[in-house]
Amino acid sequence: MFEFELLHIDAQTGARRGRLHTPHGVIETPIFMPVGTQATVKTIEPRELLEINAQIILSNTYHLHLRPGEDLVERAGGLHKFMNWDKPILTDSGGFQVFSLAKLRKIKEEGVYFASHIDGRRIFMGPEESMQIQSNLASTIAMAFDECIENPSPYKYVAASIERTTRWLHRCKEEMARLNSLPDTINKHQMLFGINQGSTFDDLRIKHMEDIAKLDLDGYAIGGLAVGESTEEMYRIIDVVEPYMPSDKPRYLMGVGTPSNIIESVARGVDMFDCVMPSRNARHATVFTWSGIMHLANKCYETDPRPLDEQCDCPTCRNFSRAYLRHLFKANEQLAGRLAVQHNLYFYNTLAEKIREAIDEDRFEQVRGKYSELLASKYNGGNK
Repeated sequence: MFEFELLHIDAQTGARRGRLHTPHGVIETPIFMPVGTQATVKTIEPRELLEINAQIILSNTYHLHLRPGEDLVERAGGLHKFMNWDKPILTDSGGFQVFSLAKLRKIKEEGVYFASHIDGRRIFMGPEESMQIQSNLASTIAMAFDECIENPSPYKYVAASIERTTRWLHRCKEEMARLNSLPDTINKHQMLFGINQGSTFDDLRIKHMEDIAKLDLDGYAIGGLAVGESTEEMYRIIDVVEPYMPSDKPRYLMGVGTPSNIIESVARGVDMFDCVMPSRNARHATVFTWSGIMHLANKCYETDPRPLDEQCDCPTCRNFSRAYLRHLFKANEQLAGRLAVQHNLYFYNTLAEKIREAIDEDRFEQVRGKYSELLASKYNGGNK
């Protein structure tokens, strides 16, 4: 039910072309995963996700545990039926949110005690609880419960933290195997990805990757990046960790990132990405184009009749002008964010498609050279 095929490695870089077979369909990699934290990609219906070529979405264990609760989702037949999406879903373990949103948290060997950011009620989540919640959600891929370490953190603390995260991973694997064997489990083929931590310490990152690789999981992620370190530091950590990641398993860089980040990380051997940036930025009138980043609030677009991107075939660009989108944002109309989100997610999915085609044809370095800096720059197309 689950298999990762490594189809090709680019001749000039470490860029990998893969195919991930899952119980909910095939995922072509490299892939970007739109973020649907609370069982919805903000403003976008599942059928529209299909129209903009989404292959997989990400939802969040912490948020769905708090509201509406995993028991309700299980009674509905699992997350796929609950939100009417039949393609793959990856659920984050909730670890990042526990450490970033929750208040008064206390970390112990058994797990984490914390207060809900919604109503303050006391909650406990450990490896077993995270796996149980994700099993009830019946996602395609479950992420292991880990401690997301603040950056910077003292070396001694990070060393102790990754040891505990490794012990938690063993418990996640055992609990996942137990849950998948139960007769009433909705998805008996749920997969488990482990998460590499270690802050910005090379030796700790390497040690942790070596330790968790021994568990022979379905895939591996690099976590704890894009949390304040420089872009150069992030790339350096990927370069340090990648040689120790199993080559026959999918590799996932969590919470990253910009189009340029994705291109540069693919060059370093990463297969999967997620980030709220394209949808969040879109709701604030910032869109990505093949000529750079466009800020629709700028007055130069007030009478511009062109689509957001003349090279784009998304529903928004086929039907609406820059001037109309700018008007919607200025009028605080909800349709503004909806149309911009559609465009940005289509752009990210098209970027992934261009990357896959380039790797297949051994010309990824050309795509990298053309787009890596350009897509990080400000659009300078002016008005007509």
